[in-house]
Amino acid sequence: MSSLQALCSGLPLRPLPENRGRWAGVPHAPVRTPSLSPAEEQLALRNALRYFPPDVQELLAPEFAQELRLYGHIYMYRFCPTMKMRAYPIEQYPCRTRAAAAIMHMIMNNLDPAVAQFPQELVTYGGNGQVFSNWAQFWLTMSYLSQMTEEQTLVMYSGHPLGLFPSTPWAPRLVITNGMVIPNYSSRTEYEKLFAMGVTMYGQMTAGSYCYIGPQGIVHGTVLTVLNAGRRYLGVKDLTGKVFVTSGLGGMSGAQAKAAVIVGCIGVIAEVDRAALMKRHEQGWLMEVTSSSDHCIERLREARKRKEVLSLGYHGNVVDLWERLVHELDTTGELLVDLGSDQTSCHNPFNGGYYPVQLGFAEAQSLMASDPAAFKGLVQESLRRQVSAINRLAKENFFFWDYGNAFLLEAQRAGADVEKKGASKTEFRYPSYVQHIMGDIFSLGFGPFRWVCTSGDPQDLAVTDELATCVLEKAIAGGVNPAVKLQYMDNIRWIREASKHRLVVGSQARILYSDQKGRVAIAVAFNQAIARGEIKAPVVLSRDHHDVSGTDSPFRETSNIYDGSAFCADMAVQNFVGDAFRGATWVALHNGGGVGWGEVINGGFGLVLDGTQEAEQKARMMLSWDVSNGVARRCWSGNRKAYEIICQTMQDNKGLVVTLPHAVAAERMLQQALQP
Repeated sequence: MSSLQALCSGLPLRPLPENRGRWAGVPHAPVRTPSLSPAEEQLALRNALRYFPPDVQELLAPEFAQELRLYGHIYMYRFCPTMKMRAYPIEQYPCRTRAAAAIMHMIMNNLDPAVAQFPQELVTYGGNGQVFSNWAQFWLTMSYLSQMTEEQTLVMYSGHPLGLFPSTPWAPRLVITNGMVIPNYSSRTEYEKLFAMGVTMYGQMTAGSYCYIGPQGIVHGTVLTVLNAGRRYLGVKDLTGKVFVTSGLGGMSGAQAKAAVIVGCIGVIAEVDRAALMKRHEQGWLMEVTSSSDHCIERLREARKRKEVLSLGYHGNVVDLWERLVHELDTTGELLVDLGSDQTSCHNPFNGGYYPVQLGFAEAQSLMASDPAAFKGLVQESLRRQVSAINRLAKENFFFWDYGNAFLLEAQRAGADVEKKGASKTEFRYPSYVQHIMGDIFSLGFGPFRWVCTSGDPQDLAVTDELATCVLEKAIAGGVNPAVKLQYMDNIRWIREASKHRLVVGSQARILYSDQKGRVAIAVAFNQAIARGEIKAPVVLSRDHHDVSGTDSPFRETSNIYDGSAFCADMAVQNFVGDAFRGATWVALHNGGGVGWGEVINGGFGLVLDGTQEAEQKARMMLSWDVSNGVARRCWSGNRKAYEIICQTMQDNKGLVVTLPHAVAAERMLQQALQP
């Protein structure tokens, strides 16, 4: 494919592109095992063929049937574009609106091989976070976007572009839903069947909403998490010489290596997939690699002694690493690790998200496809061993937290010893990072705000970095409470050091944790700079769905809400709807993301700043709601920090009126009232 014009011209049918199958030299998604009945297989094939006219169906039918048999899904490899997939400068897209061109820029970034985990299977990150279900959907979506006017909205059903529908200039240009399965049928088993049949899709968070910005997005969150873990658990501000052990170097977890360097500690990250490990090493995010546990321990000891800053990739299973650390403790009395977590894709443990210690990588992939039940048994045994080793280390001065990947949830289901006596359903022996660290940050209204410079010019990104820094410094100078000031200072440090850490992978993007006031002020500063010509092209504002208001997830984002509503999804759904009519350029609502299918409802948005007064008005209105919704919910659940923030916000914005909860007097009163 030679041009973006051709890419936006609809499905290439006459002639059909050559079927080159799976490409060599790029990572591919594990084989899926949906266990379809013969009738369901026919339905999957029929659903795939309906994208094509009858004269080509006879050629494509056996080809698609073979894909279904070999890979458990019809990806339509024949239609994978040969044009280099990347975020091209916005002016190069053949569109009638800047909003549509910005969306195309974001879609192609999510599928860039430098960014995407399994680009040919349209998976951006997390092992199964799809941008689309198949390549026909990509072609049709690009064609629709190229035709769209300011009075149309493109509707997406789980990867499928339903069509362009009349709307208004203030309406979103794009509305996305992913995985909206009736609750009683939202099980993993049903999902595998529905995805294989091409009727639903797991969009993770920012994969299916087209807002992924590469692993930089989680680098910053990991930096804040590890910094605050040091403050909370170890009582230190300086992590020099401290050891952080974890696992995963994939699309999201790969951020851990860079985060360890930024905070100044020793990070040891295990990864079973050599391709993923070497990708991070070649990017410069991973300083050293080893496949020897002996060398790993030796290097760890040396770095601790010299107080080096180090990111060390261990090519092997993390269970072996944890058990080796236990061995060193039991035989030498030396505790070699201070902090620990896990970032395997445990939300998808039996389909390539977690590899059992008993098998090598290739052997595990083979068993996963040939005997799923046996594979599941080994995974659960491996989880029990991993928890057993962590529990032994935790008896010493070592601290572990769950990184919101469903690790403790799946360990519990496997029978591992993670119970916390007398606790609620969302609590385990170890806290989630939201319960102990990020929850307080969310309650202050801070979360992973981000932007993308659609010019593709690094100079535009440098301008936005400087503007954002000035906004935060001005806010501090104007006076803020100490907790807010600490967050601003952490983020000023982050953004000042961002360029030297080579964080950009794919689009020219930046992430910055900010509160409502900061987000609005940054957006206004960007929009005015675009109007003055200081930034050469529109800027897309977005955020991770993992944010103050965007996600209801009882084992992650809302795990620190203790009023019984952690399993309710009103906040995320209201956020999606509210963003849509307050000016978002596009909105998305997903089932699944982070901790897995059926465990979470989450949503996101994209907002295009183009230098107009209308864009500024939309940004002020939408960004205010997008943060205050979640702060108000946390306030109502009894969070004191959120209470203080929402009271201050109501003073600043007279249009905001929130019901504030009264304190319940005493536990004794409740007990007496409930006595028979």
